[in-house]
Amino acid sequence: MPPQSSTLVPRIKVQLKLAIARLRMVQKRDEALAKSQRRGMAQLLEQGKSDSARIRVENIIRSDIITELHEILELYCELLLARAGLLEASPSCDPGLEEAVKSIMYAAPKTEIKELQQVRALLVEKFGKEFVMQAMENTDGKVSERVVRKLNVAPPKEELVHGYLEEIAKAYGVDWPPGRRGDLGEPPDLMDTDAGDDGGSGGEDGGQKQKNAAGPLLGEDEEVGAREELSKATPPRSFEPASPLHVNPPSASTDNIHPKVTLNRVELTPTKKPAAAATVVKKAAEKKGGIADGIPDVDELAKRFAALKR
Repeated sequence: MPPQSSTLVPRIKVQLKLAIARLRMVQKRDEALAKSQRRGMAQLLEQGKSDSARIRVENIIRSDIITELHEILELYCELLLARAGLLEASPSCDPGLEEAVKSIMYAAPKTEIKELQQVRALLVEKFGKEFVMQAMENTDGKVSERVVRKLNVAPPKEELVHGYLEEIAKAYGVDWPPGRRGDLGEPPDLMDTDAGDDGGSGGEDGGQKQKNAAGPLLGEDEEVGAREELSKATPPRSFEPASPLHVNPPSASTDNIHPKVTLNRVELTPTKKPAAAATVVKKAAEKKGGIADGIPDVDELAKRFAALKR
């Protein structure tokens, strides 16, 4: 006689909570281990041992695939926990739970998560052996396609291996493939280079400033007031046009090693680092005590007024 749902479902809920906690802990452990392995791959690439790196990187790829599988199974466990009331409502499996239940039944024996295997055993008691056979053979196609793909033991494709090595080299600043940095070209200028912005360097710039300085002069009081207003002004953080849209691409995965974000077929790049803006702010702060280029200070104006009185 099968156990009653009134006693079986609470046990399933307890095991689901334990399985979720275990899955999260294993994911954190695997992520820390993968970071250490990536550092080792970067050292191999830097030493020119590309063949060895190509073989060893398959372990990293497989570890990432297992981590992604654990993330999927964690979501299915949370779904069953949230819809536990449907388990009590009927002795048969509700259509809203069928994919989650069969995916857990299919994947649990192939994982190292004992709590997940306990969940599977309780689900077998709940729905019977015939239901389990359908899940294991996936005769009706209810098992998640992503779960089936993650459990495939085929070796990774060459494109995936090469993409992993490229991303590792990029993350750790390694020039791989050799000459890759040279192909990128010079970085774009983030600041305007119009004449007069940085004080000028040639005779023409200096002459032009003298002409600008020889123009109409303000009164002494007005000039002092303008100087005070300029000293109170807050320098801009960036000279780039402000955009209401800030996009960062999703994290790389084995399904998409080079993630991109596009809008109307135009690729959106991540927000640039504020290094250039910080440099601009620093320069503006250094000029805070003086006046912008092309505007004479108070001492220079006093000398000119004295010369005019003569």
